[in-house]
Amino acid sequence: MSDANEPTGAVEPNAGATGAGATGATAPTGAAVTPEPVGTAGPAGAPDGRHVRVVLVDDHRMFRTGVQAEIGQTDRTGVEVVGEAADVDQAVTVITATRPEVVLLDVHLPGGGGVEVLRRCAPLMSDAEQPVRFLALSVSDAAEDVIGVIRGGARGYVTKTITGTDLVDSVFRVQDGDAVFSPRLAGFVLDAFASTDAPPVDEDLDRLTQREREVLRLIARGYAYKEIAKQLFISVKTVESHVSAVLRKLQLSNRHELTRWATARRLV
Repeated sequence: MSDANEPTGAVEPNAGATGAGATGATAPTGAAVTPEPVGTAGPAGAPDGRHVRVVLVDDHRMFRTGVQAEIGQTDRTGVEVVGEAADVDQAVTVITATRPEVVLLDVHLPGGGGVEVLRRCAPLMSDAEQPVRFLALSVSDAAEDVIGVIRGGARGYVTKTITGTDLVDSVFRVQDGDAVFSPRLAGFVLDAFASTDAPPVDEDLDRLTQREREVLRLIARGYAYKEIAKQLFISVKTVESHVSAVLRKLQLSNRHELTRWATARRLV
């Protein structure tokens, strides 16, 4: 859930970011963070000389603050947090502006989720000279979330139970181009991409947008429209529209059929 006092669209460079005007205060809507040019020397980094520029994307301000405190002491860890974002639009803005080596990305975000961030940042991921790599960092350990972001282009997926030391190590491994997963989650990826018993893509599910999938899961879990609207920060009318679209695309008649459909695919 996003903090009520956090303005939509703000880009938040962290208090230790380099460059003019980096004061730690929330930047005004639409503000850009000056990217560090390729080859420009940054902070000294960890004792072994490693250095990586990171953007934090999570809709909980307190969690971002905790991660910043845990891994963002550049002289100790080599990790420089150059920006933060709380929703999809903010994320795309700050990632494009700062061009970090690694983005720590939450899966469930207002505005379409982590998959939408990956989709909109695809050109940055494929940049041959300065690729932006993504590491999912989420409380969710659901198989569909893991597979969704990996298909979207993320280099790995770890849960929020990870220690600070392991998270720093994971960030550097992703910077080097490695794939990083929490042990249990790696099994989901192997099952999804190595299984010969089922196709790697669910064509029915792929007809749905990311937001429609979010609504689908909540409906299947028994949430009322008002509860879904509150959780996703949208109106009840918008929820109704998404449900109608899901039923139409999946050729289902009501929410009971929808629940059975989602349960059969282990989406609940």
